[in-house]
Amino acid sequence: MTIGSVTAIHIAPEQGSPVESRDAVEAVADRGLEGDRYFQTTGTFADREGSDLTLIETEALEGVEREYDIDLEPGVHRRNLTTEGVALNHLVDREFRIGDVRCRGIELCEPCSYLESHLEKRGIREALVHRGGLRARILEGGTIRVDTPLEMVTDR
Repeated sequence: MTIGSVTAIHIAPEQGSPVESRDAVEAVADRGLEGDRYFQTTGTFADREGSDLTLIETEALEGVEREYDIDLEPGVHRRNLTTEGVALNHLVDREFRIGDVRCRGIELCEPCSYLESHLEKRGIREALVHRGGLRARILEGGTIRVDTPLEMVTDR
């Protein structure tokens, strides 16, 4: 059952480096996205399970802009995938597919002080609480493209 789609892909080659937009990216099981800092195990949270892939909802970003008057430009949130039409918070402990890539939601990707200091936008941490996205483990790799559908694999 299709529950949403990918609207943008971003990677950051190194910790603290600017994000780069991609039309497509290779996802590797238990590693992450090729070219991303977490694939190289150099990201801030590289030792944390679920750092293979991070996702955030377009709807959450729109809510932050509407409710806090904070406009987050594409990718500045430092999540790998921006999605539309899927409630990511509901994917914790559930398997889902992004095209051929099979994933498991591990935990919510709550905002951290690093993000707030990196963005230099006061209030962004508060604005993203409980809508900062999802950390996921990649179980089976493949190619992810913009407009790739997200589908549920398992219910709880």
